[in-house]
Amino acid sequence: MPLGERPGDERSETKYCGVETDFSNDMPLVLNFNIHGGFDFVVAPLMDPSYRPSLIDHSSKEGGALPFASSDLVLSPSQWSGHVVGKISSWIDLDSEDEILRHDSEVTLKQEISWASHLSLQACLLPSPKGLSCANYARCVNQILQNLTSMQLWLRIPLEKPDDDSNMGDVDHMIDSWELWNSFRLLCEHHNQLSVALDVLSSLPSARSLERWFGEPVRAAIISSNSFLTNARGYPCLSKRHQKLMAEFFNNSVQVVISGGETQSMHSRVSSSHEDNDGVNRHPLRSYLDYVAYLYQRMDPLPEQERFELGYRDYLQSPLQPLMDNLEAQTYETFEKDTVKYLQYQRAVSKALLDRIPDEEAPNVTTILMVVGAGRGPLVRASLQAAEETGRKLKVYAVEKNPNAVVTLHSLVKLEGWENVVTIVSSDMRAWVAPEKADILVSELLGSFGDNELSPECLDGAQRFLKPDGISIPSSYTSFIQPITASKLYNDVKSHKDLLHFETAYVVKLHRVSRLAPSQPVFTFTHPDYSANKRNDRYKKLRFEIPRDTGSAMVHGFAGYFDATLYKDVHLGIEPSTATPSMFSWFPIFFPLRTPVCVQPGVPLEVHMWRCCGSTKVWYEWCVASPTSSPVHNTNGRSYWVGL
Repeated sequence: MPLGERPGDERSETKYCGVETDFSNDMPLVLNFNIHGGFDFVVAPLMDPSYRPSLIDHSSKEGGALPFASSDLVLSPSQWSGHVVGKISSWIDLDSEDEILRHDSEVTLKQEISWASHLSLQACLLPSPKGLSCANYARCVNQILQNLTSMQLWLRIPLEKPDDDSNMGDVDHMIDSWELWNSFRLLCEHHNQLSVALDVLSSLPSARSLERWFGEPVRAAIISSNSFLTNARGYPCLSKRHQKLMAEFFNNSVQVVISGGETQSMHSRVSSSHEDNDGVNRHPLRSYLDYVAYLYQRMDPLPEQERFELGYRDYLQSPLQPLMDNLEAQTYETFEKDTVKYLQYQRAVSKALLDRIPDEEAPNVTTILMVVGAGRGPLVRASLQAAEETGRKLKVYAVEKNPNAVVTLHSLVKLEGWENVVTIVSSDMRAWVAPEKADILVSELLGSFGDNELSPECLDGAQRFLKPDGISIPSSYTSFIQPITASKLYNDVKSHKDLLHFETAYVVKLHRVSRLAPSQPVFTFTHPDYSANKRNDRYKKLRFEIPRDTGSAMVHGFAGYFDATLYKDVHLGIEPSTATPSMFSWFPIFFPLRTPVCVQPGVPLEVHMWRCCGSTKVWYEWCVASPTSSPVHNTNGRSYWVGL
């Protein structure tokens, strides 16, 4: 029974809730009891916990079948794959000083994973490493991962991090459990089939510490009944901080698994006293499940914009090449639906017209406005609407290099009756010879990183037909970057197994990421720019301080944004702290790192970024200089560039 339905969220796996059970030879009974109890799947041990390979009498002629939980025939293949997560024996300790235990652990681990693969299980839960050192455990898991087809391995990690002033005496509890996970996944080479199952405890680390995990591959949250409180009516509930964390789990497709002492041999007590008022058997953990379902159902529905962007979440897209390639009709249509963007442009043009033409001159003066990169006409429409609302007269030149868009422009002008107001120019703005100077120059050449679709180069070529006191809309724009944890994006890039993809900047709707520090400005361009020694290449060194209470964190790359001033106080942008609400024309850009960088608390992250210009292309180069040095990415634009 799924937790519930939320509008626009039907793709989410988080509506399914599991339960952790004990070992049983009767898997059909275990599954039937828990599914009828309301749970969607079980996390069940596959092998008798008393089994040890070293205790087996290998001289026996009987062969000795392994003590797995029943035959593979007792459940259908769909039941095994859809309703069972294998729980690997919790006693295994592959880094034990005891050689027999270490050997037994390795043999058992491989036997159980092999059996789980045979059953076509979707995932197996690996026990937490027993200590700070987990090299041999990780080595064995990495060996297994090399031969797995599609099954996921969930490494169980307790969600804990001591405060900086913690004086706890138990060393095992002094560590940041993220460090344990990080050590393990580094030894396993960031394998994309190795994920995390977080054990949610009764106390939680700081909010910033928790945020790190949402850029990591967390697939499950195991919450014990001991972590629940009891409300005035005697029912389980969670603290406000736990509730907020659960909402984040739901939003990040993390499945919830309920665990607790009451699961002990519960399948053998089907006919016990757990009955509701109607005398029907009731699962002993049903009240916990009902509370989790309540938290899920009370979440606000996804906004329309978020529903529209669902399919783009964490999906890497190559940035547009607007000068080299002509946009397709579908691309134009998507951008044209962004009414917020064009309302901002209309506001900017209105303010510029009011500033430029006093009320008493409005009936007699015609403003020359040029839309450079007119596309299919949305900026032309916004400009004419601005003229209408301000009572100013306008003459518009619509300059567009895409001959296919020009066809649509001509149809639009005839349809709207703009023949006496709008002149269509089928030309590259850099090559066009204008018949007169413009009062206002309007463009929408901005990319996700501001200048990455070559707005500076295009407007440099166009500003020659702007009057000396003319206005450019936008008047300036600045790019920003911030370090992020983005395990999924990193693994998606790594899957290509080449240098080219690690040196490419991607447009992506960031979702399962952790933003580790506030973004900082990188490159700024201002228009018009009549300076004699004007250059469009740029270099910036940035220093990021990750808050100490975050703990250590992994930097997989950098998220890039822009903020633009259209005119005076009219802004447009996607930088998180100043982003224009409900605007969807731009997703952030992602600059990956070939080798992720682990940053310790209090240690600054030094980043260098270049915008390089050649005769035929523009490209970015980037690197990390501290705490460790990375190679300079994309030297000479060898992998990624934007053609002039």
